[in-house]
Amino acid sequence: MGFEVSDELLGTFVPVLIYWAYSGIYVALDSFENYRLHTRKDEDEKNLVSKRTVVKGVLLQQTIQAIVAILLFTVTGNDDGDSGVKPSFIDLARQFVTAMIVLDTWQYFMHRYMHHNKFLYKHIHSQHHRLVVPYAFGALYNHPVEGLLLDTIGGALSFLLSGMSPRASIFFFSFATIKTVDDHCGLWLPGNLFHVFFSNNTAYHDVHHQLYGSKYNFSQPFFVMWDRILGTHMPYSLEKRAGGGFEVLPKKVDKEN
Repeated sequence: MGFEVSDELLGTFVPVLIYWAYSGIYVALDSFENYRLHTRKDEDEKNLVSKRTVVKGVLLQQTIQAIVAILLFTVTGNDDGDSGVKPSFIDLARQFVTAMIVLDTWQYFMHRYMHHNKFLYKHIHSQHHRLVVPYAFGALYNHPVEGLLLDTIGGALSFLLSGMSPRASIFFFSFATIKTVDDHCGLWLPGNLFHVFFSNNTAYHDVHHQLYGSKYNFSQPFFVMWDRILGTHMPYSLEKRAGGGFEVLPKKVDKEN
């Protein structure tokens, strides 16, 4: 009798493994100074939390996410087993797009509210902004309450409202994890497909992590539609930085700098 792992367990733990594996690639590429959005000196001086603390915080959040995912799969599962009916490509595409829109919508409004509510920002969301210079494995460094509200509940809603199966969720949440890590990687690498197909990318989110952009570019992790619709979109330009690398310059505040 062979050893089988359920889709529910894979949907719970594969995104966690992918998070650290994909982050590890960016750690290995960290020496590519000519593609960094911030200098290594800025990363060391501006960030207000150690990488050891970041790792511990991310592991705590992933533990909470795993517990909630297991509970969600248990509650929404059925005793009939796999019906054997495979969804068509059109059905999968519809589920993925629906899940992306649901996740983006939930995260935009929760994220924006956490910036505008002084109590929530001071005591919860400011923890993520201790990383003024983002890096890959800090993508999920949040206060546990924020991790639960934004990421875990947002993920649960996208799963439930899209109607995807546990097997489809393996691929969706793995993709969402890779996208989130990429948005925080701090590198503008040539040929990065996320930079080609998504306006919401590494540079776009970097604007939000800077003081001048903290009231803008709330959208994450896929599209920028809510920023554009609700007037919180800050355009930027990428310029070569003297000494190597790139610099993200916000067009909206150029005259003030």
